[in-house]
Amino acid sequence: MRTLVIETATAACSVALLDGDRLIAENHAIVGRGHAEQLLPMIAALPDGGRAPHILVDCGPGSFTGIRVGLAAARALAFGWGAKLSGYSSLPLIAAAAFADEPGLPMLAVVIEGGHGEVFMQSFTAPLAEHAPQQSLLPHAALAAIGSLPAIGSGRRFLAPLTAALAGHDRLPRAADARLLPAAYRTLAPSPIYGRAPDAKPMAAA
Repeated sequence: MRTLVIETATAACSVALLDGDRLIAENHAIVGRGHAEQLLPMIAALPDGGRAPHILVDCGPGSFTGIRVGLAAARALAFGWGAKLSGYSSLPLIAAAAFADEPGLPMLAVVIEGGHGEVFMQSFTAPLAEHAPQQSLLPHAALAAIGSLPAIGSGRRFLAPLTAALAGHDRLPRAADARLLPAAYRTLAPSPIYGRAPDAKPMAAA
């Protein structure tokens, strides 16, 4: 089945058109906060305007605004095209790409930028299995949780100043890498995964 993949959970704005596990075309750019302006033109520039019977969108965790932009576009296109819509998470996507690059790597931790000075992190074992649940932690706590594992992702820059022995490398999610995800990781409900509790608290009863 042809699939349009939409990735807007981090500073990357990335789209890809897949035919099964084969990459047809992709557009990938580091835009910071410019997802809303960049996303639809990037989709339109794909073959056939990106049209596909299946749309796969990153639900998070990551940027609050970026996640909502991607989900809104995915829902609108799915409605307009009559396409099936499902989601995936940014953390296993990054892990799958890292394991593909380093086949001998037994385990790693994905770390991406979160909110309020925290990072989102989760550890995985090869070829791709969750070793621990997703967490949102302050950098020093994330570093303790990672231990000696290589840290992969954009959140490394918050950890690197705390130690000289941090293995791994920076990486942003790329829509084309969705073809590396096992089927079980591509079936999330298309709803946001914010990764941390909301800042607003309900008012106490009078």
